[in-house]
Amino acid sequence: MKKVLNSMVKLLSVFGFLLFFLGCGETDPTKLFAIQLEGNGNKFQQGQEVGVALKNKKEIEITDLQYSLDGETLPVTNGKIKLDAKTLGNKILVAKIGYGDQSIQIEKKIRLLAQSAPQVYTYEIINTYPHDQNAYTQGLEFHKGILYESTGKKGGSTVRKVNFETGEVSEKIEMDADVFGEGITLLNDQLYHLTWQKRLGYVYDANTLEKKKDFMYGKSREGWGLCNDGTKLYKSDGTEKIWFLDPETLEEMGYIETVTNKSIFNKANELEYVNGKIYANVYQKESMMIIDATTGAIEGVINFGGLKNKIRKGANWDEGNSVLNGVAYHQERGTFFVTGKNWDKLFEVQIRKKE
Repeated sequence: MKKVLNSMVKLLSVFGFLLFFLGCGETDPTKLFAIQLEGNGNKFQQGQEVGVALKNKKEIEITDLQYSLDGETLPVTNGKIKLDAKTLGNKILVAKIGYGDQSIQIEKKIRLLAQSAPQVYTYEIINTYPHDQNAYTQGLEFHKGILYESTGKKGGSTVRKVNFETGEVSEKIEMDADVFGEGITLLNDQLYHLTWQKRLGYVYDANTLEKKKDFMYGKSREGWGLCNDGTKLYKSDGTEKIWFLDPETLEEMGYIETVTNKSIFNKANELEYVNGKIYANVYQKESMMIIDATTGAIEGVINFGGLKNKIRKGANWDEGNSVLNGVAYHQERGTFFVTGKNWDKLFEVQIRKKE
């Protein structure tokens, strides 16, 4: 009998709440509440303390209230929460609300930005080497002392091994005429290669350039740049996202979003990973970003202005597209190598903070 009575009480309780919502003109209980943040804004910086309140449209008695971000509870202290997360960018602030024997969740979209403005860097040219001016450079990386390069455009896409001191191409494979090649990276003697809009990538033997398999993209939009940290691949796709890929399955395991202290930025192109940072060409700009590979914070911007003026413009020169693109780090020399699309020079540079 007690079980029957308890069941009837619970049923009546639920029925009573439904009648209450219907009587209030609300069929969705989540519409009875709203998260209010200090200043009614939606852009905040990592670690910022922000005033928070719950708008209770029908003054329902609340028995429990918890806020969370990326699954981590945010304690409320003196009416404020500290917005802190492992990664930055577009986020959803969640409020879990308890009332009676009910519990619901409501959400608010926010943008979590970097704490500090990017530092400005410049460069010093150490050496200048010849570079194939027909190469519409998309990817650049050293592997066992050899410079690997990928080039783009339909009918001109290649993957090649290059003697960086002479510019001589020692080996080269050509893509089908309908392929627009993009970035490359090398890991465990495998060369990974992207295409732009075909949503298709390739894996080659790094030593022989023999193709081993194809792979399809997941949720990422396009193929732009590639790099790796020795464990996973990083892939830019023309948006604010840089995706993580499993090097064995090539599945996308997540992403970071690139942000400054003021906005989300979506121009990361060719990539290189060095000591926890991603160096990324800014699409169609004479600059490069230094991105924290864990959080997505843009910590620095390298101004390569003036480098393009040192190039001799050849027959394939396209003023709108023959821009800086291609960055490779030479670990033994401790220097970066940069070039551009249809540039006749490859520059070895030291990167330093601007004074």
